[in-house]
Amino acid sequence: MKPAVILLALLGLAGCMIGPNYKRPTAPIAISYKELAGWQPAAPEDANDRGVWWLIYHDPLLDQLERQIDISNYTLAQAEANYRNAQAIVQEAQANLFPVLSAVGNFQRTGVGGGSNSIVSTGNGVAVSGASGFVGNQYTLQGNGSWDLDVWGEIRRQIASDVDLAQYSAAEVANARLSAQAALASAYFNLRGEDSLAAVLESNVKQFADALRIAENEYHAGYVARGDVLTAQTELQTTQAQLTAVGVARAQYEHAIAVLIGKPPAELGISPGALPNDVPAMPPSLPSTLLQRRPDIAAAERQMAAENELIGVALAAFFPQISLSSLYGYTGPQLANLISMPNRIWALGAAFNAPIFEGGGQIAAVVAARANYDAAVANYRQTVLTAFQQVEDELVALRILAQEKAQQDIAVKSAQDNVAFALNEYKAGTVIYTTVLTDQELELSDEITDVTIQQSRMIASVALVEALGGGFASDSLPTAGDLRSLDFYRPANVLGTKDTTE
Repeated sequence: MKPAVILLALLGLAGCMIGPNYKRPTAPIAISYKELAGWQPAAPEDANDRGVWWLIYHDPLLDQLERQIDISNYTLAQAEANYRNAQAIVQEAQANLFPVLSAVGNFQRTGVGGGSNSIVSTGNGVAVSGASGFVGNQYTLQGNGSWDLDVWGEIRRQIASDVDLAQYSAAEVANARLSAQAALASAYFNLRGEDSLAAVLESNVKQFADALRIAENEYHAGYVARGDVLTAQTELQTTQAQLTAVGVARAQYEHAIAVLIGKPPAELGISPGALPNDVPAMPPSLPSTLLQRRPDIAAAERQMAAENELIGVALAAFFPQISLSSLYGYTGPQLANLISMPNRIWALGAAFNAPIFEGGGQIAAVVAARANYDAAVANYRQTVLTAFQQVEDELVALRILAQEKAQQDIAVKSAQDNVAFALNEYKAGTVIYTTVLTDQELELSDEITDVTIQQSRMIASVALVEALGGGFASDSLPTAGDLRSLDFYRPANVLGTKDTTE
């Protein structure tokens, strides 16, 4: 058989790929959300707002802070650098599909033997010294080529795995972005919760100060004992201490926000504000769409695909590895007429390397690859289940907290009325100060609980957005074609437009 026919046959075999083709495994998906039945968000927002999801809160300062995540959050910057590394690995693996060409130039001056006889040049680049030895030059200029044929698809499987891992890394970028955005929003609303708590305590400090003045007036008028004054002073001072303590938590939330936007805490100051009265919530769509909305699910799915391709890589190692080689060039003793037919050299060759016995190592590699795939499948399914749990958790939290808030508002109003009534009765001398004190403490406790519930509602709202994937969609991942394209191989291209590998 002619060498050309053999080469064509080998190239035809290059279309073969050993190993299982990837098909996404099933995942446990509910028909509907259990906790969504009967649940209505207080201020539902259209899903079109998901790109910049924090706009549902209509807070300009929060919007300003969130937009700095993409600019200066270092955790996100690290994830983006990891993605660029994964992208470079794809390009590196893809290069293995092509022949390797190189140019070689060489000069060598060689001497053999020697003696005391004088050396005489022959004019052809070789200097001789009689029969006792010689000194000569040798010039070589040649091009070499080699090509490892991907007959069994080992290289293509590795490229596909690297593409999947690059898409996994892109999903991790999205996950890091969403996590940082949600962490900032949670810290922001926790800070606003501390501001609202401070406002409640400040109001009660004024109220307790008024109660102290009443007790002092009643004492100086001889209507009550000194103990009422001391009790009122104690209540005032205790509440003032609580107000002071609020500053610690508030400062820590402010520091956390500064770090999330890549600034030293000393460079960020946030003026006091209050918690929003309305709690917007992003309405969940069908449970099946959650698989395309969560970056962690997309990452787990891409990792699964990558491990599937590596099974093919391990299986291909059982088959002969075939390579071609060639060289063409010139070699001779004189540089002036080096490139000429008498000095021409060339060679063509082929080689194969077939495993015969390796002690079961390659069988173990296949078993390990299948085990890694099974582990990735289990991780994918667990990630899906965890995602549904998180959505259900936040749905029930928002529903029950809304009911609790309505009930607590009534309790606060009743407590405030009781305090006003008790103070009037105390001034009239019909009740003792302990009655006033008990009602005041109950009012303060109810108002603090009311703020805490509203704070929890805002945090649950943010957590629901995060559980639903924020503004992510799996079709925003870079395509296999993008990752394999040299034109796409630029640091600025962090995310592509559509995933066509599934």
